[in-house]
Amino acid sequence: MFAQAPRIERVDFGPGRSAWVVDDVLRDPEALRRRAVTGRANFAAAPFNAYPGLEWRMDPEVDGPLAEFFMLHLRSALGARRTLSMYSRLSLATLQPHELRPLQRLCHRDRFGTGPAECVAACTLYLFDDPALGGTGFYEPRRPVAEIDARIRHWSTLDDAAFTAEMGAAPAYLTGSNDWFELVGTVPARFNRAVFYDGGRFHSSHITDPQRLSDDPACGRLTLNGFFVCRRAAA
Repeated sequence: MFAQAPRIERVDFGPGRSAWVVDDVLRDPEALRRRAVTGRANFAAAPFNAYPGLEWRMDPEVDGPLAEFFMLHLRSALGARRTLSMYSRLSLATLQPHELRPLQRLCHRDRFGTGPAECVAACTLYLFDDPALGGTGFYEPRRPVAEIDARIRHWSTLDDAAFTAEMGAAPAYLTGSNDWFELVGTVPARFNRAVFYDGGRFHSSHITDPQRLSDDPACGRLTLNGFFVCRRAAA
């Protein structure tokens, strides 16, 4: 399913800020896109998730090869030494700006309740042809993380109007720096490109033209997203 001799490029956004980009990562990417198209009815909204659209949880047929690829080629680079659990999903970003919930207008971290001896790695594999549908943006907090976390808990209690008033900005996808987060880099989308990164760092879909979004897997912003809870490698 995955390339046996992948071309992996490290992209640095500053000290300790890196992502790993793998082009032509699937041997037959069209097969996974066809699966999404024929299984379109399996996609559903995840109302308690940061993801702004539809999701379809994958099975061992996809999870197994993805977990093996991660173990062989990316796990050590991301500071991990053992995979404790993982899952993947096909995802379709579909929401227009006025439909976004408050936390979907921000970047986020993938933590899954991990402790200090654990870490979360993540990947996004682009399965669409139009790069203008958007890649992935990476952010650094402009305030102490404890303060950011407290504000996120507060923002999660607000309705859309109150959040808009507090932020002083109309509903939109986050695509640049603001008072709370600094955009430090982006990885542009490209068909059959995967980006692997530390899920514990702030990131978000970098969607600058949401009018292009569609709920049709054949032409929408279709991605395969993977999440890996791991033991952290010794310092």
